Amino acid sequence: MPIEQIKHIVDYGIIGLLAFLSFITFAFAIERLLYYRSVKVENYRNRTALELDLSKRLATLASIGSNAPYIGLLGTVLAIILTFYIIGDQQDTINPGEIMKHLALALKATAAGLVVAIPATVLYNALLTKLDRLLAQWEIAQDKS
Repeated sequence: MPIEQIKHIVDYGIIGLLAFLSFITFAFAIERLLYYRSVKVENYRNRTALELDLSKRLATLASIGSNAPYIGLLGTVLAIILTFYIIGDQQDTINPGEIMKHLALALKATAAGLVVAIPATVLYNALLTKLDRLLAQWEIAQDKS
């Protein structure tokens, strides 16, 4: 596989996938927040039905939060392989600037994975806390009736 193809896989494939996952994370989090603000727990007679409605899309957020670092790591590994390939290809005249550019690409992939994973995990935990509060409010409403 040519050097430029690996670079494009990391730059556009891995980083692009992580950008898409970041978009999904924020879209789902905003949707859930708006839903949680509008839900009327007293309208539910069944706890399981309420829990099902409240927990929609949370598994996706958890999956993004837990897997984004691995996607970033995949980009890192590909960029390191690319760097070693370049070092092996330029045995006589190794260009340190070229090596540094490709090592920076590897670090960019790692950073992108973390930039996606950290907010996804924080948002998942915040939404899970809100879900628990709404379920507790439902329990209180049931005790009153």
